[in-house]
Amino acid sequence: MIAPFSIPSPDPAWRTLEIPLPWGALAIQTYALCILVGIILAVIITSRRLTKRGAEPGIVLDIALWAVPLGIIGARFYHVFTHPDDYFFEGANIWNPFEPGAIWNIWEGGNAIYGALLGGAIGVIIGCRFTGIRFWSFADALAPGLLVAQAVGRLGNWFNHELFGSPTDLPWGLEISSDNPAFPAGLADGTLFHPTFLYELIWNLAGAAAIILLERRFNLRWGKAFGVYLIWYGAGRALFESIRLDPSEMFLGIRVNVWASFAAVVVGIVLILVQRRRHTGDERSPYVAGREWAGPDAEVDSDDIDSDALDEEVESESSTGETAATSPHRSTTA
Repeated sequence: MIAPFSIPSPDPAWRTLEIPLPWGALAIQTYALCILVGIILAVIITSRRLTKRGAEPGIVLDIALWAVPLGIIGARFYHVFTHPDDYFFEGANIWNPFEPGAIWNIWEGGNAIYGALLGGAIGVIIGCRFTGIRFWSFADALAPGLLVAQAVGRLGNWFNHELFGSPTDLPWGLEISSDNPAFPAGLADGTLFHPTFLYELIWNLAGAAAIILLERRFNLRWGKAFGVYLIWYGAGRALFESIRLDPSEMFLGIRVNVWASFAAVVVGIVLILVQRRRHTGDERSPYVAGREWAGPDAEVDSDDIDSDALDEEVESESSTGETAATSPHRSTTA
């Protein structure tokens, strides 16, 4: 029976969008579009937050050029190695990307956020080394945008009719067709399932708002905002992951991603406590010492300098035997 407020799954035709081209058609997965939109939103949010803290406008793109590709690679390989039975079996095509089933075929689905975090972190470290941005400054600026990106990405699971939760009689249950390969055997046609994609979407958006609100009351710099992200996302993901029906590797009777979520919470708590002891003051600059961006306002126009006043200052200081500094300079302390 379909409840009055049940959530219908999209028409399967929406899973792939075909764009006509002179030589045929370009097939684009809706799931990929959701991830792309999420990445764009995260870059925009992070850029605005980092610029307000004194970073050069657009510098986020220089870091994203490293973080996004490595994040995608990390997401794919984490998924592959936490679902080995799907890829490593006798007769499987593991390496040939021109045949189905290869570990490289990311367009076939299979990405993991924790792998994206690990791979993306490596990319951020590389990007920050090139740009001079502090790693934790970037991570704090990224925290709410990352949750927004993850929220949008979960819509891809809805379009794909995947990663739903256990059966439920709640009025907002998700409708899944009984001919779906993931539909549990033995259940009646019309059974509703927990819409875990929606739960996580709402949870992530609430977390982004929570971080922004907490920043207004507390000093969440030096990696503390990112620590809140890890705690918030890890706690929610552990709950939602535990009611999902999709196959997953188990360790001590618990899904591997639940263990990863517990680890994220612990790392977030430790990060906040350690950084709270190490950095008690405000973060003066998002740049490491000596790599600060001066900005256009820091340039001195020679027409604005009163030469007569400068000559008088030089003569006055010279009379006392001191050397006068006649050229402005920028401090490199952070």
